[in-house]
Order: sequence, then C-alpha cells, then structure tokens
Amino acid sequence: MKPVKVGLLGLGTVGTGVVRIVQGNQEDLSSQVGSPIYIERIAVKSADKPRSIEIDPAKLTTDPWEVIRDPEIDVIVEVMGGVEKTREYLLEALERGKHIITANKDLMALHGTEILAKAQEKQCDVFYEASVAGGIPIIRTLIEGFSSDRIVKIMGIVNGTTNYILTKMSQEGASYDDVLKEAQQLGYAESDPTSDVEGLDAARKMSILGTLGFRTNVELQDVSVSGISGVSKEDIQFAKRLGYEMKLLGIAESQNDEFSISVQPTMIRASHPIASVNGVFNAVYVYGEAVGETMFYGAGAGEMPTATSVVADLVAVIKNLKLGVNGLKQIVPYKQKKLKSDEDIYYKNFLLLHVDDKAGVLAKITQVFAECDVSLDSVVQQANPNNPNAEIIIVTHDASKASMNKVLRRFDELEVIRRVKSHYRVEG
Repeated sequence: MKPVKVGLLGLGTVGTGVVRIVQGNQEDLSSQVGSPIYIERIAVKSADKPRSIEIDPAKLTTDPWEVIRDPEIDVIVEVMGGVEKTREYLLEALERGKHIITANKDLMALHGTEILAKAQEKQCDVFYEASVAGGIPIIRTLIEGFSSDRIVKIMGIVNGTTNYILTKMSQEGASYDDVLKEAQQLGYAESDPTSDVEGLDAARKMSILGTLGFRTNVELQDVSVSGISGVSKEDIQFAKRLGYEMKLLGIAESQNDEFSISVQPTMIRASHPIASVNGVFNAVYVYGEAVGETMFYGAGAGEMPTATSVVADLVAVIKNLKLGVNGLKQIVPYKQKKLKSDEDIYYKNFLLLHVDDKAGVLAKITQVFAECDVSLDSVVQQANPNNPNAEIIIVTHDASKASMNKVLRRFDELEVIRRVKSHYRVEG
C-alpha cells in the first residue's frame, strides 16, 4: 500500500493536534483509507522551539515553499493562519495538483471563491471544515446532509469568546469589563479582543456558512455586524426578566433567493435550544424547508476538537484520491447574489428608553410606533432609584428594519426621550 504523504503548514496549537492524531491513530486511519498516512514535511516559524510532541527535526523547515514544491507530497494541511501570503501558498499548491485542507476562516471568507474555483479547474479537493465552529461538522453537513433540501435560515453561536463573556455576565451578574479581563487571563480572549468582541470573527464564519447554505457568494461586506462591547449587565438582567438570554448570534435568512445576514447581540427566548449553549461552546441551528429545525452543538475551538475536523477532512481527501473523484464535490457558488433590502428584513425588537417622568410621554412614544407602522408586543414602565428619568421597556412584533430605523430617527427628535439606552434583536 503506497503511503499518502502530507505537508503541514504550521505547528501551533491545531497543527500539534493534527500530528498527535495522525501519529496516535495511525492504525485506525490506515484501515479507513487503505494506506498509511505520513506527515512528510512541516513548515514552522522556528525549528528550534521546544514542542509537546516528538517530531523528527529533519521534517521541519522554516520555508513553506519547500513543503509546497515537494513533489512527494500529495496533500497540504494549512493551519498557520494569515491571509495574503497563505493565499499564494495554497494557489501554488493547487497549481501543482495538491489537495488542500485548511482551518483558515479569514482566508476562506475573503478568498474562498477564488481558491475553490482554482481547485475545480485543477480537479483538486479543498476542504475547510475546521474553519467554522471547531469540532462541529457543520460544513460537511451543509454540503452533504442538506444537499436535497433548501436552507432558509442559519442561526448560530460561532464565537466561543463572546459566548463565554455573555454566559458569565448572565450567570454571575458580572460586568462586561470584568469578564473580558478574566477571559484574557484564561486565554479565551486575545490581548486585543477586537475581532471577537466586535463580531468580526463571527462575521467571517457566517459569510462562509451563508455561501454554503444559500449557494451564492456571500462576502464579508454583505454581513451587518455589531459586537457585544456595548452590552451591559442591566441589559442582560432585563432580558432574563422578560424570559430571554443574550447571545451574540450570526443570523442568515433566505427567502425567494434573496438573503440577509448579520452578526449582533440578540435576545433569544430562554426555551430555545441555543439559549442553553453556555461557556466557550458553539452551536449552529439550521432550518430547512423539508427537514425543519436542526441544531449542531459542540466545542468551537481548542487543539483536539479543531484538529479532529482537520483530520476528518484529510480522511475524506484520501478516500476521494483512492476513488479518483477529487475535485468533484466543491461547492462553487452558482446563484446570483440578491441581498434583501431593509424593507424586507423583519424581526422583533427590544428597546430600553430613558424618558422624562411626566404624563403623556408614553402616548407620544406609542404614536411614533403607530406612524412608522410598527406594532407593539409589550410595554413596561418602571422606576429606577439610580435613574432620575423613567425607564420604558418595549418589545415590538416583527417589524421591518427600515421601519425601525424610522422609529429611531423620530426618537432622536422627540424631546421627551432622553436616551435610547439599548436596542436589540429578539429571536425565538
């Protein structure tokens, strides 16, 4: 049995996990694919760095091109990150007929269409299961499990850092700043957490899921993004009082081949399965016209969960290699991109208003909603000893984004409203 030789770009957390699984599970993997799997060459930043696994020093190189251009290597596994230079490496590898496995969400969100088109041209596989939601096999599910269905909605917690922060705020009543510091100390958040907490990481993942789910080219700029840095513990307390949990959700919806896609803090009904997904775990909810509601849950990051997805892709590539069907399963977007307008995007809204504490204020506010064609589900006015103004909590029925924007503009002009303290989407 001729061995399959693999080139590895990167030997950080995920790369180490890949080597650990391939070396430790060689018998099981070989029985699945019908031949041994050898990690032949590994590109690293430093060849002398101490490592937690035993590696033959002769396999290490600091030049990724040595791995890409090695004629003995059949498959390239990219787990080093980066975008522009990594794009060059992978396009060159495809040009040389090598199959690609990547965990690089940034690369696939920005250049996935180009890379998949080159793979199709060269009849090579490009698999990227680990780029979204770590160990959850959501990409393969969208491509294969839903191949006979039409997906109309994808909703998910796809960033573990923000879910950890919101979970701690909800369960312990802690402030955002305090929990963020704790997350950084535990290694869940980077020293610069902007990509996570402002929703950019989740937006990249949702653009990948949207492209696969709706079979159209969803680009990063198509995603409306809002992060969690403005979420207060008071907002979460209000949500819980009304029967909701606060989550940073990616939401992609399609109707009549028009889609909308967003990442934003969202109040989700406590009875919804996603509301109970806590800590650093991820979950993706998919609604198909035929199958109805499904949800996929698991570890969204970490050495072994992510490496498991990478090695599963490796097994799939090698099976295709044995069958001679590489390059036939690529999902290259084929539908024309049609974004929904704000008039066609509907959802419920939560608003917390600080207003003058006097007669007639509520009537003026409800009049604005009526004139903007937004109906109300509930209105609660309460006193707050820490706030000299009255507080009004409003939950709307489904309203168009355009209509809500009109309401907010009118509120800016209404003297009795001191401040729109909070405004969130409501789901479930």
